[in-house]
Amino acid sequence: MTRLLILGGSDAGISAALRAHEVDPSTQVAVVIADSFPNYSICGLPFYLSGEVADFHDLAHRTEDEIMDEGIGLLLDHTARSIDHVNHTVTMTDETDVAHQIEYDQLIIATGAVPLRPAIDGLDLPGVYFLRSMGDSFAVNDFINVHEPRSAVIIGGGYLGLEMADALTRRGLNVTVVERTPSVLKTVDASLGALIGAELQQHNVNVVSGVAVECIVHNGTQLEIMGTGDFYTACDLILVATGVKPLTNVAQGAEIMLGQQGAIQVTRRMETNLPDIYAAGDCVETWHRFLERPTYLPLGTTAHKQGRIAGENAVGGSREFAGTLGTQVVKVFDLAIARTGLRDDEAIQAGYEPLTVESTLWDHKRYYPGAHPLHIRLTGDLMTGQLLGAQMVGHAAGEVAKRIDSIATALFHKMNVEALNELDLSYTPPFSSPWGPIQMSAQAWVASL
Repeated sequence: MTRLLILGGSDAGISAALRAHEVDPSTQVAVVIADSFPNYSICGLPFYLSGEVADFHDLAHRTEDEIMDEGIGLLLDHTARSIDHVNHTVTMTDETDVAHQIEYDQLIIATGAVPLRPAIDGLDLPGVYFLRSMGDSFAVNDFINVHEPRSAVIIGGGYLGLEMADALTRRGLNVTVVERTPSVLKTVDASLGALIGAELQQHNVNVVSGVAVECIVHNGTQLEIMGTGDFYTACDLILVATGVKPLTNVAQGAEIMLGQQGAIQVTRRMETNLPDIYAAGDCVETWHRFLERPTYLPLGTTAHKQGRIAGENAVGGSREFAGTLGTQVVKVFDLAIARTGLRDDEAIQAGYEPLTVESTLWDHKRYYPGAHPLHIRLTGDLMTGQLLGAQMVGHAAGEVAKRIDSIATALFHKMNVEALNELDLSYTPPFSSPWGPIQMSAQAWVASL
C-alpha cells in the first residue's frame, strides 16, 4: 500500500488527493492543511465579502465530510516544517505547536502562494489587511461589521484589487484604488485598462494611477497614506493587493530546486529534482504552451490540472501537463475582462513579429435589446498569420468568458488567425451575429495586413 502525503489542501492538493485515490483506491492518502478550511475557493473571497455569497461555507468546493468519505485523511491546522527526503519523513506542528513526524512513500507539495509584502512602512498597523485565506476574509469582514468604516484604499489595481473595489463599494464604502502603473489591470493593454478605469469611476471608485505608496501611519481613528508625487489620502480601511509569491520555504529547506520567481522547478510530470517528491499549484513553475518554457503564472484552473497530474503520477501514472496559455477572466461591476495567450511585448520576447488589431463590435445583434460594445484586441504573427493571443472587455452579460475560451481553444491547437473564420460558432440574435465577434475581429486583423 502506497502512503501518499500531500502538503496543502487547496485546489492543487485536494485535486491530487482525489485523483490518486481514484486511480489507486488502495493508496493511503493524507493531506496536511495549515488551517481548518480544506478545498475552499480563495477566488470566491471577494464575493463573500461583498455579500453576494452570504454564507462562507458555500465557498467550499467539497465539505470536510465529502473529502473524508473519499477515503482521504485530513490533518487540519497542521503546518509542515521540514522534509527529510532521505528518510521519507515530514515534520509538522499542530495548532498547539507540538511537533509530529509522518512517513511517506510519495510526497506532493501543494503549499500555494502568499501575498507579496511591498516595501511600505506601516503594513502591520490595525486596519491594514491582505487577502489570501479564509482567516483573512473573516478579519476583514469582522472589521467592517464592528468598526463600520466609511472609506477604504486598495493598494494594487490587479484582479484582486478590482474585485475588492467592487465588493467594498457594494458594502457601502467609498473606495480609492492606488496603482503604480499608468492604468489598472496591467495584464491587459492600456487602451482596455482605460475602459476599466472609466467603469470604476462610473461606480464612484476613485482611481489613482502612476503612484507608488510609500508609507502608512495611524492618526487618531484613521489611516493616512503617503506616496510618490506628494500623494496623500486618509481612510478607515486599507487592503493590500499587490500580488503573490510562491510559498516554498519547506521545499527550499529540503534542497528542492527553485526557478522562476522562487517557484519550485518541476517537470511536465510535476516531478521535482528529488525522487518521490512532486509539486503542483501556485508554489510551482508553470509550463507555458506557447512560450515552450517555464513561467510563474498562479491560476486556480492551472492548480487543479497540475494537482490532478501530480496525484495520478504519484501512484504510478505517466501523464504530462499540457501547458498553460494564461487564460483569465474577471468581473468588475458591469464589465467582464479577459485575456489569453501573448501580448505584443511577450510575443516579441518569444521571437514572433506580432500585430495587434483592436476592434469594437456588438456582443449580439444590435437590433435585439440589450446589445453592448465588445472590445477585442487580437494578436497574430505577421510572418505566419499564427494566432498569438487576445484580450477582451465587454458587458458582464456579453459572453466574454465564452468568447475568450473559443480563442484559447484555437490557441491550444495552434490555429492561425484566418482559421477563426472557419469555426462553426452558434448564432441567434440575442446572443451573437452570423459572423461572431471573434470572427469579425479576425477579419479586421487580416484586412490590416
